Amino acid sequence: MSDTPHGIRMIDVGAKPVSLRTARASGRIIAQPETIRRIRANELEKGDAIATARLAGIMAAKRTSDVIPLCHPLPLDSVTVTLGFEERAVTIEAIVRATARTGVEMEALLAVSAAALSIYDMCKSIDQGMSIEGVRLEEKTGGTRGEYRRE
Repeated sequence: MSDTPHGIRMIDVGAKPVSLRTARASGRIIAQPETIRRIRANELEKGDAIATARLAGIMAAKRTSDVIPLCHPLPLDSVTVTLGFEERAVTIEAIVRATARTGVEMEALLAVSAAALSIYDMCKSIDQGMSIEGVRLEEKTGGTRGEYRRE
């Protein structure tokens, strides 16, 4: 019988070697073309959605262990959040690096999610039909399981 409720436990990573870990995640927020135009032109009532989303993503990555219950708190070496545009979407990519005993996949995924939610929040008064889609891990490096790259 487990000493924790329902077998929930944080994995002991103490014996794992410290190595450079990286993760790249992506996602997008789909919106009306006029909403995308207003984001690009910095014409939103709340201000600069791109700068706000970038900051939200970075802040979220740094606080991942506060949001995802079984994640280890990690000292991150770097977090980069990049946003781009398509006719009906804002694309989001996050790259997270840490020298640690466990990976940074969750940090990258949370950075993308928070950036998308930030844009949603800033645009919800003008476009209630927005959707956040395709949040996924694109690649990771480091650790005992080695590299992963989405085909």
